[in-house]
Amino acid sequence: VRFHYGHPDIFDRIFHLTRGGISKASKIINLSEDIFSGYNSTLRGGYITHHEYIQVGKGRDVGMNQISLFEAKVANGNGEQTLSRDVYRLGRRFDFYRMLSFYFTTVGFYFSSMVTVLTVYLFLYGRLYMVLSGLERRILEDPTIRQSKALEQALATQSVFQLGLLLVLPMVMEIGLERGFRTAIGDFIIMQLQLASVFFTFQLGTKAHYYGRTILHGGSKYRATGRGFVVFHAKFAENYRLYSRSHFVKGLELAILLVVYQVYGESYRSSNLFLFITFSMWFLVASWLFAPFVFNPSGFEWQKTVDDWTDWKRWMGNRGGIGISPDKSWESWWDGEQEHLKFTNFRGRVLEIILAFRFFIYQYGIVYHLDITHGSKNILMVSMGRRKFGTDFQLMFRILKALLFLGFVSVMTVLFVVCGLSISDLFASVLAFLPTGWALLLIGQACRPCLKGIGFWDSIMELGRAYECVMGLVLFLPVVVLAWFPFVSEFQTRLLFNQAFSRGLQISMILAGKKDQASSS
Repeated sequence: VRFHYGHPDIFDRIFHLTRGGISKASKIINLSEDIFSGYNSTLRGGYITHHEYIQVGKGRDVGMNQISLFEAKVANGNGEQTLSRDVYRLGRRFDFYRMLSFYFTTVGFYFSSMVTVLTVYLFLYGRLYMVLSGLERRILEDPTIRQSKALEQALATQSVFQLGLLLVLPMVMEIGLERGFRTAIGDFIIMQLQLASVFFTFQLGTKAHYYGRTILHGGSKYRATGRGFVVFHAKFAENYRLYSRSHFVKGLELAILLVVYQVYGESYRSSNLFLFITFSMWFLVASWLFAPFVFNPSGFEWQKTVDDWTDWKRWMGNRGGIGISPDKSWESWWDGEQEHLKFTNFRGRVLEIILAFRFFIYQYGIVYHLDITHGSKNILMVSMGRRKFGTDFQLMFRILKALLFLGFVSVMTVLFVVCGLSISDLFASVLAFLPTGWALLLIGQACRPCLKGIGFWDSIMELGRAYECVMGLVLFLPVVVLAWFPFVSEFQTRLLFNQAFSRGLQISMILAGKKDQASSS
């Protein structure tokens, strides 16, 4: 099925003018204008041909951020295509085989990407429920249920072939038919050494996030990417702004799920199936959290890391307001990240609230596994209010914070001495209540008009700032540790660029260092 996705060159003017024209009134629905022209032509009885007279090179995105912006734009466009009447009418009128071709060459690829990510979520949350509810232990202790180690080994082997080989097979077959199978296997090995798996796993998250958000709320928009030859260093704050909601938040959520599954789960620990499942998902988490820094030129250079930290602190501390761009202030960026909630309908807000309730599973499940509860199932809820002080009450506010800190220390001491609170309980409580606070933050964002009306929005913003600081620190610490070793930066430069460019970059850094020494002396 060819709809000429990629700026059609020649239109039959008479054909289209007599059938409603090409231009559309909406710049949001028809974000992917080229493929919608193909949809309209096919629906009106036309056909699209491809004539190749000459082959020329085209400027392509070569930077990580450029590629992600392009993937986000195309995923948004495919989300709008999924909701459009054009795709519905084509699906109803095509025969079965052409409908399959139409599905997999347009919206089906992005829908499959979203389903892949949702499958990971459903699996981990299902395992979390079984572990924290005690169902898994009951199944393991039931004498009528036999555990088949041979079946587990067979499932592990089948998973390797299904998730690994079958996804790579089309590429190997294509290169093998064109250039030989020895070349295809060599190219595959080189791609793995160049961390192609990390890159495409990361882009899977980009497609799933923006496609799913457009399905829920709409609001796709054009994203300028540029076609420059990108060799410059992207700052940490820039990477955080671009990937926070699409990758970092989801990666940390999956990491917490895997940690809870590792700590409280009991099944599959002695089998290869457990190792394979957890390894593949930890690989997904690591790719979503750290791929932007791995593919960032000079991402592990010490001086640039220090400059990134300074820029990050300045960005987090700046106040927003009218006319302040998102790259200058965290508040402006945070407000812009909720733009899709400003224009969504009531159903979209309700769905956001329902999805946020998944974070409360941690709290209920983990708390009743603590030693301090002694198996009790009573629900204890403690709410704390935050009083808003003006500039005249700064001293009182500081005294209140000091008293709250002393009270917290006193309560923790009593819990340790009297109630038998253990260190493991303390870490488990942090693991349980951090997702709960994030859920309250998401619900507050969905109910923004109501919270603004009662004057509680400033508290939600400060809670969001605290979570952003913690997430930024968690992401930045591994980068700092790796940047402390000089060979990591050299290895990354050789990984991203060819040998000649890597040598030139090293020489330029040496000359720049000598120039700085001469100017300082």
